[in-house]
Amino acid sequence: MPRLTETRFAYGDALLQLGQQRPEVVVLDADLYKSTGTVLFRDKFPQRFFDMGISESDMVSTAAGMAASGLIPFCNSFAIFITGVCYIPIRTQIAYPSLPVKLVGSSAGLTQGPDGASHQSLEDIALMRVLPNMTVLSPADDIETTQMTLAAAVWPGPVYMRVGRYPVPRVHSESHKVRIGEISVLREGSDVAIFATGAMVWKSLEAAELLAQQHVEARVINVSTIKPLDSPAVLSAITGATLMVSVEEHSVIGGLGSAIAECTSAQTGVPRLLRLGVQDKFGESGLADELLEKHGLQPARIAAQILSSLS
Repeated sequence: MPRLTETRFAYGDALLQLGQQRPEVVVLDADLYKSTGTVLFRDKFPQRFFDMGISESDMVSTAAGMAASGLIPFCNSFAIFITGVCYIPIRTQIAYPSLPVKLVGSSAGLTQGPDGASHQSLEDIALMRVLPNMTVLSPADDIETTQMTLAAAVWPGPVYMRVGRYPVPRVHSESHKVRIGEISVLREGSDVAIFATGAMVWKSLEAAELLAQQHVEARVINVSTIKPLDSPAVLSAITGATLMVSVEEHSVIGGLGSAIAECTSAQTGVPRLLRLGVQDKFGESGLADELLEKHGLQPARIAAQILSSLS
């Protein structure tokens, strides 16, 4: 059994490392520091940690002021709150002036699980993608989460990164070098091109193994930077494929699948696109694996939908 890690806790470890390297980094949280993983930073650097209470919009506005004064604020809450509750201050005070505030949405997607529809962010990528100047990240494992956290600190302008509470195995080696703005091919295959993000990268790799048993070879591409999307690499990845597939634990409207569709729509001779995710519905309470199964996001269900589309 491979080691499983929640990317929210990998983020907390990386934030501690970042705090030791860069004194201008400060961290703000909205009374969720144990859940978001920022408690480590709080304990190590109490003078640079600010618990704003359950007042997310004030937290974001405060972070904007800190960024304007030369600090690098990392702003944290559950993904649904930091993107939904705080949308107007993010839009007006951070994205519009392109301030270097780093927004981290924890416990993202369906795999938030038993907390149900009110806490499952199925629209956070869509909300952040549409904002000018905003970079949108969705790491697949602890290796990528660590490197993206460190890279976000020096990336110009605002960043939104979604992390999860669902334990995932490593899909990258420790020598892997993550670059914001690039995608990576984790498995080669000539029949189908599967674009996945976050926890769905692991699920898609397992689905590709099931497809191989049916003599269908799938190329699996990790899209950890959703915006800016690496359009040339996307177009290169679909060369020769008969089907494109996007896999995300997010609404199929406005997320990764929409980004792939936008990228390829102006091209001629591209394969059809099958978008797998949440089909314009709210979430519900349930165990993470139960919810993934219901919405067709477990490996066997992913493989079956691809085979059906091919036939």
